[in-house]
Amino acid sequence: MKKLIIITGMLILTAAMATAQKYAFVDTEYIRRNIPAFETAQQQLDKLSEQWEKEIADGYTAIEQMYKSYQNEAPLLSQDMKIQREEAIINREKEIKELQNRYFGMEGELFKKREELVKPLQDEILKAIKDIAVEGSYAVIFDSASGGNILFANPKYDISDEVLERLGYNN
Repeated sequence: MKKLIIITGMLILTAAMATAQKYAFVDTEYIRRNIPAFETAQQQLDKLSEQWEKEIADGYTAIEQMYKSYQNEAPLLSQDMKIQREEAIINREKEIKELQNRYFGMEGELFKKREELVKPLQDEILKAIKDIAVEGSYAVIFDSASGGNILFANPKYDISDEVLERLGYNN
């Protein structure tokens, strides 16, 4: 009987603690859209990306031209000339693939530029969220923009505007 009372008391205490927890959510997409520096950074990244994509597309177009030219002239070329042309096409293709990787690879220029432009802003947002969580005694703050993690979110617990205010932006 004594064990039953202790277990029941522990369950009641655990339930009381669970209901005392505060939860909130933020919409990081909404926050980003309301920070002009984020929009500026994204525009810079988009512009760089378009420029590099065009450079790579032009490179592949040049390779296609080289190959078509080779196919047209192949019957007239000596074996040595064929090998030289094939090697030139292969080398140019390797160069373009390396360029593509240098721009868009895992450690590429676009990744580095994104880190340079966006990471400080993301760190600032995360710091504001953590500060609000500590000050508000929130147990958990969810990101509703990440998708799939929240089945229902009451808008009264959305602290996105508070994060924007903390960062110095008014909506």
